[in-house]
Amino acid sequence: MDLFDQSSLRHANAPLAVRMRPESLDEYVGQEHILGEGRLLRRAITEDVLRSIILYGPPGVGKTTLGYVVSKTTKGVFVNVSATTTGVAELKKLASEARDRRAFHGQRTILFVDEIQRLNKGQQDVLLPAVEQGDLILIGATTENPYFEVNAALLSRSQIYQLKPLTADDLLMVARNALRAPRGLGEINCTVSEEALAHLARIANGDARVLLNNLEFAVLTTLPNEEGMRRVDLAIAEEAAQAQRVRYDKSGDNHYDVISAFIKSLRGSDPDAALYWYARMVYASEDPRFIVRRLLVHAAEDVGMADPTAILMAQAAGFALEWLGMPEARIPIAQAIIYIATAPKSNSVITAVDGALAAVEKTGAYPVPTHLRDAHYAGAAKLGHGQGYKYPHDYPHHYVAQDYLPENMGDYQVYVPSDQGREKIIKERLEYFRKR
Repeated sequence: MDLFDQSSLRHANAPLAVRMRPESLDEYVGQEHILGEGRLLRRAITEDVLRSIILYGPPGVGKTTLGYVVSKTTKGVFVNVSATTTGVAELKKLASEARDRRAFHGQRTILFVDEIQRLNKGQQDVLLPAVEQGDLILIGATTENPYFEVNAALLSRSQIYQLKPLTADDLLMVARNALRAPRGLGEINCTVSEEALAHLARIANGDARVLLNNLEFAVLTTLPNEEGMRRVDLAIAEEAAQAQRVRYDKSGDNHYDVISAFIKSLRGSDPDAALYWYARMVYASEDPRFIVRRLLVHAAEDVGMADPTAILMAQAAGFALEWLGMPEARIPIAQAIIYIATAPKSNSVITAVDGALAAVEKTGAYPVPTHLRDAHYAGAAKLGHGQGYKYPHDYPHHYVAQDYLPENMGDYQVYVPSDQGREKIIKERLEYFRKR
């Protein structure tokens, strides 16, 4: 399907969001940080000297719309495909046609790829030579972080532009434009109260498509009064958009941003923030097992030996989830979050294990000291295995100084306890042993 098909864009039965798609930068609302007066991207589009770009941002912020604006302003040939329906053969054909067009007619070809993150490696590799040689000017649109999803070679030949959720003022402008425009709702005898508009803008969470869909639904489902006027008030707007939509794509970049904020709030000992981000995940129907797994990792990585009970609390939350299920398990999970967030913090465990792994990688496999080798089997004594080993329980305090590392390791120490929580006691105990 052609994303920019004129008949579908202007058809009376097309969704309002489609009918109101801007045709010029002057009609485009939002993204002032990249499209404001004097901005490089705006100048490139206006002067028709655009180079390959990747447009990255959440749904409904204007990525496809910006591609459509370029299609209306460029003097070059504009082609658009969806990554979900295209294939290697079509992309090869497009690249070949673009090469011939440039060679024989000196004409630029701009290729818009919607959901570019869905192109597999082979498909992306087909585009690379054409982009590199300038046969194709690529405009890729994606809701996911391109640094994770798009071929590094393509990225290096493209400018990355991040589009942000529209502000409340942006959305109000979009709504008012739709109410005035003949191709929008301008030919319908209706009024929408300021309170209703403000509610629809807030509920849209920066997504113009959601705003326009809800606005159209509210207007069309409101019966005209005796004067033939459709009056949309706050109550109607609330009914048209019954539940606030929290932006959270479990396969997209915002997913990782919310998880990152959750973990950093735990690490930063802020239980209120941690519970807020937890609520965001619950509201967005995140798999609660994923949340518990993150709690387990955080309890070991950022609390560790400062409070060994923290990992048990995370484990208990997982047990509660298994036995209770949601929504009841939200309570013990929240309890674990509060406990872990308020626990003393130490990263000595992850530092120690990573230090040990690095040491093994660097030094290789030194022989096990003879006195530490397995001595339980017949013949071990003849090999000298276990000879000289001191059994700690035979000594005061159940401790005796002896070497437990290969002799070539020298002054090796990777576990450095902090002075936080229970680890302060561990630190004092180890210091006592090391002095003996």
